[in-house]
Amino acid sequence: MLELGCKDKKLFGMIRIKNEIFVGSDNRESLIDITIPENFKKKIVFFVHGYKGYKDWGPWNAIEKKFVLSGYAFVKFNLSHNGGTTENPIDFPDLEAFSRNTYSKEVSDILTVLENFKLNFQELWNDSKKVLIGHSRGGGDVILAASRIQNEIDGLITWAAIADIEERFPKGENLEKWKKEGVMYVENGRTKQQMPHLYAFYQDFIENRKELHIESAAKSIQIPWLIIHGEKDQAVTMDNADRLQNWSKAKLHMIPNGTHTFNTAHPFVTKELPPEAQELVKTSLSFLDQL
Repeated sequence: MLELGCKDKKLFGMIRIKNEIFVGSDNRESLIDITIPENFKKKIVFFVHGYKGYKDWGPWNAIEKKFVLSGYAFVKFNLSHNGGTTENPIDFPDLEAFSRNTYSKEVSDILTVLENFKLNFQELWNDSKKVLIGHSRGGGDVILAASRIQNEIDGLITWAAIADIEERFPKGENLEKWKKEGVMYVENGRTKQQMPHLYAFYQDFIENRKELHIESAAKSIQIPWLIIHGEKDQAVTMDNADRLQNWSKAKLHMIPNGTHTFNTAHPFVTKELPPEAQELVKTSLSFLDQL
């Protein structure tokens, strides 16, 4: 439950909540940011970060500012088992929590944030359109979440989203090794941490394969959906976007020369977003304007 302490604040003036605590999967505390602009257009964006990510990674704060200046409320949060803590949400001080993460927990976190926002800001919720945005693995998560609550939200935007969960797991001997050893390590290229995944991560997918099948979820979505993908994305290749579009009624926008993070990095220290990230924002805002 969000404990925001601001239910009585006026809803249509600037509200800025930074690093508020919410309780996610397995009762693990995590952090959330909520910004409601003075020129509020009665549309709320809920943003979900990707794998080895967090709400303050790279350009996300700069992009949030672009949305807010355009009149959109913006909500972003750390998934509960992303490896951060409430005391240190940057990078990954809690690798034990990271090791226990699953796709099921991530989708549950999204639904929890939406439900708690609705409870805390009921008038705002009822009077506004709600849109989910997810990047990379978070894009897959919001597709799964949106398919379950289409009657509660009004739009979906995916940035460099994955199209299939199972294909991203190890295969053959590597999968058997993971099962035998019980844990698999993935290096974080920036921090050089060896980030652990328990075999339970894979088991959770197998046990919940039907609920975590992105193709089925994509085919069920009837709300407006925009897919944006970078032409030169090497982490989640362009064929993921093509498959998602083929399975759905979504619109696809490809960004030429765009990388997986739309030519941004962490830390984000430049004054302006690169052209590819500017195109990402502009295209997303145009979609929102038309809802």
